[in-house]
Amino acid sequence: MSDVARLAGVSTATVSRVVNRRYGVSASTIEQVRAAIEQLGYESSLVATSLRSSRTNVLGLVTHSFQSYTAEVLKGVMDALSQSGFDLIIYANSDLYGTYSDGWEQRHLARLSGTLTDGCIVVTPSREVRSGTPVVVIDPARGSAVPSVTADNFAGATAVVEHLLGLGHQRIGFIAGRASLEAAWSREEGYRTALAQAGVPIDPRLIARGSFNPESAAPLARALLDRPDRPTAIFAASDGMALKTLEVAKGLGLDVPGDLSVAGFDNIPESALAEPGLTTVDQSMYRLGYEAARMLKSLVRGDWDGPGRLVLPTRLVVRGSTAAPGKCP
Repeated sequence: MSDVARLAGVSTATVSRVVNRRYGVSASTIEQVRAAIEQLGYESSLVATSLRSSRTNVLGLVTHSFQSYTAEVLKGVMDALSQSGFDLIIYANSDLYGTYSDGWEQRHLARLSGTLTDGCIVVTPSREVRSGTPVVVIDPARGSAVPSVTADNFAGATAVVEHLLGLGHQRIGFIAGRASLEAAWSREEGYRTALAQAGVPIDPRLIARGSFNPESAAPLARALLDRPDRPTAIFAASDGMALKTLEVAKGLGLDVPGDLSVAGFDNIPESALAEPGLTTVDQSMYRLGYEAARMLKSLVRGDWDGPGRLVLPTRLVVRGSTAAPGKCP
């Protein structure tokens, strides 16, 4: 309410009268308040809800889009909230992998925080988020100081590259994720560190920059595999991008893992169903959601005494998509 009042240049009492459609407010002032509500992303019904109670006993989950990763996270969130007295509202963009202006996380939080919800979980935001109510981030932006839960992305990436090196691969391509995310940066660092520790030179031409969007991996994988000195293995920073790499390789007539080994990161359900099954890193998406919800509940209640960031262990899952190098390119 105070944000709307400040932007509109009126009192919170005036904002209350406008959102509750009470008399005594001029037409010009109503327009000012409505414009402020629109600019900040508030919905009047949500603002009115917050006026009736200081606590809603509702938590929010804000995400860019709904996909396998988010669904697994949600399972953990729901289990953590079971019989807790908190309900959950989910706010997701309807345009899967669509492009829209930066700052989506902040706009969604403005609509929910302190109005309909007592606190929010934000999944993989592209930048730092701010809110007047507690927020916990899953996979934070680089440099974020907001309470967060993440996997040990560096250790997971190091393990999968060491696995490929152990099979005999020397030319290992890498398809990176969204650069603004700490997880993407840590996975690339793990890739680079594993190669350096094995004495394998890092070839910048084998590093391609995606966005975690599976479709972003298609042209990148094709460019790597069209090279005369193509890699014998590709590690993609997410399962979605790895599965797209499998698809591209098959379309080029390459056998996996005979001609090319492919590995991912996440261990989404589809990775086990692929043909061949995808070697990947299990970051326990369920646990990410569970721990984020557990932290948020305590922050809302004021009794959280744990660290500001929880880092969960990862586990290498070896399946049929990786093997010793086969035919020479």
